[in-house]
Amino acid sequence: VAVNSQIYVDKTGLLAYTNSVINTTSKFICNSRPRRFGKSITANMMTAYYSKGCDSRQMFSKLKISEKDSYEENLNKYDVIHFDVQWCIEPAGSVEKVVSFITENVINELRVTFTDICPKENITLPDMLSRIYDATGRKFIVIIDEWDCVIRNSDDKELVHSYLQFLHSLFKSEESKAFLALGYITGILPIKKIKDESALNNFREYTMLKSKPITKYYGFTEEEVKQLCHKYDMDFDSV
Repeated sequence: VAVNSQIYVDKTGLLAYTNSVINTTSKFICNSRPRRFGKSITANMMTAYYSKGCDSRQMFSKLKISEKDSYEENLNKYDVIHFDVQWCIEPAGSVEKVVSFITENVINELRVTFTDICPKENITLPDMLSRIYDATGRKFIVIIDEWDCVIRNSDDKELVHSYLQFLHSLFKSEESKAFLALGYITGILPIKKIKDESALNNFREYTMLKSKPITKYYGFTEEEVKQLCHKYDMDFDSV
């Protein structure tokens, strides 16, 4: 849908960067931006590119990432888990039930895909991912949009702590270091604003003030706006 829209600006250069850190100690990325900077559409782009669940070769073959050496190596090669925490609140019933809702639904999907591996008893999501990796050697990419939604929507310190512990087990446990190829989270709040900072301090954080080398992949650059103005016969200075 994004690629077919009247205005589409190619930001697939970001994939070249994520390809360079995948399966390294720099594989944990937190992108903190205000609203309307393309965080969600970027998460969707990453899912479409990496996911084994679709064949997106035709779409990406016309975009900048196709010119990179790492293009073929990572295209549709991973099991991707992607969810929007903000969206999960309503079907969960409340912000307090978000973690259990995410866990239950993701595990149910994993049981469909890995029927002979996943145990029937209730276990945690990280434990399930670890068991699948041990049995198959297949690594996961986890992409979370609006990761800080629980923190922004609740003053309950115990709930926030519990949520951060969930993220800790998913991204910072010894097991997760093995089964994760890439962890990518987006939100508004910077991690260092949270008291339980150690829960996610293995993430490299990109903010409005510290965003190199991926600065140009979020929002429109001045040059991109000039090109759009030229294309649609609009005066750049007025815009």
